[in-house]
Amino acid sequence: MSANADDQLPRHCSFEASDWHILARHWYAVALARDLDAGPLAAGLLDQPLVVYRAGTEIVVADDICPHRGVKLSLGAATARGIACAYHGLRFGAGGRCEHVPAHPDLKIPPRFHLRAYPAIERYGLVWTCLRPQAGGAPTIASMPAAPAIAPMPAEPAIAAMPHWDEAGFQQIVCPPFDIAGFAGRQMEGFLDVAHFGFVHTATFGDPDDVVVPPYDPVPHANGFSVDYRSTVSNYPLGARQRNPPGFEWLRRFDVFAPFTATLTVHFPDDGRLAIMNAATPVSARRTRLFVPIARNFDTDRPVQEVYDFNRRVFEEDRAMVEAQMPEALPLDPRLEVHIPADRSSIAYRRVLRDMGLGRFFIA
Repeated sequence: MSANADDQLPRHCSFEASDWHILARHWYAVALARDLDAGPLAAGLLDQPLVVYRAGTEIVVADDICPHRGVKLSLGAATARGIACAYHGLRFGAGGRCEHVPAHPDLKIPPRFHLRAYPAIERYGLVWTCLRPQAGGAPTIASMPAAPAIAPMPAEPAIAAMPHWDEAGFQQIVCPPFDIAGFAGRQMEGFLDVAHFGFVHTATFGDPDDVVVPPYDPVPHANGFSVDYRSTVSNYPLGARQRNPPGFEWLRRFDVFAPFTATLTVHFPDDGRLAIMNAATPVSARRTRLFVPIARNFDTDRPVQEVYDFNRRVFEEDRAMVEAQMPEALPLDPRLEVHIPADRSSIAYRRVLRDMGLGRFFIA
C-alpha cells in the first residue's frame, strides 16, 4: 500500500487531520463477533465506512465499497468463502481478495480488484481493528495495571485488558452495541465520572441522598491511568432484593486505556465482582458506538436479557447528558471549563489525551 494511501483521510472527515492520524493508530471494537453469523455487517470507524464478514475461520474488516462500481459491500450476501457484491456478484474472500467475477469466470483478476483490508482480531466477543496499524499489524493486549505503576505511554497502541474475562467462575456477557449522537471522549469522561450518580442515575442505581464524593487519586500507568474509588453508593439496581450490608464500603476500580476504552470493576459484598468494559468507538467526531463486554461471578443463573436491559437503561441515562453537552468536543485546554475536586479522573483523562498529541478533535 502506498504512502499516499496511508496519508489520505476519509471523505467528509469530521476530525482535524493531525488528530485523525493519531487516533487511527489505535485499536477499536467495530462489531460483535456473534453478529457475523447472520452475514456481512456495516460498521464505521473515524468516518471510514467498513464491512465486516467471515471468510471461513478468518474475520475480514475492509472498506465498505466494491472496487468495481462503488456499491456498499455490506449490502451483499455471505458466501461459502466470504462475501458477494449485491450489484454484479463479485466475490471476495480472505484478506479482502477478489476471487471471482461472475460475468467473466476465466478472468485473471488484477490486484486492483482486491479490497483495502485492515487487521482484525476477536477479543471479548468483539471484533477489533486499526486503520493505520504499526508494522506487523498484530496488536498486543495491554496488561492489567498494577498500582502504583508510573510509566510513559507505550510506543505501540494495545487492546485494553478486561478484568476477570478468562477466569473460572465468571460469566461472559456481551451486550448489544449502543449508539450515541456524541463524541467518544465525552462519553468516556461520563463513564469515569463519580459525581453524577445521584443526579443522572436515580431510576437505576443512584441515591440522591448520597452525592458527596470522597477524595480519590488517579495513578498513571503505561496505557493511561487507574483509580480506586471508595464510597457508600450501592451498585445494586433500585428495588433489587439485595441490600447493602451495614457499613459496607463499595470499591470501584477504573482502568483507563487511551484513547477511548476503560474498564470498571465493582467489588460487591461476599467477594462478588462485576467487570464492565466501556469500549467507545468513534464512528465519527459526533457519533459513538459503544460496546460493553461484562464479566461477573454472581447471579450467573439469571437471564442474560436482564443484564442487557439494565445496562441499556443506565447508558440511556448517560446518553441524554452526553448528547446535551456543549461544546460537543471534549475541551483539552483546562481553562475552557471550570473544575471541582471530584473531577480528578476527568482532568487526568484530558491530560492523557493531550500527552498523546491530540488537539481540538473536530473540524469546524
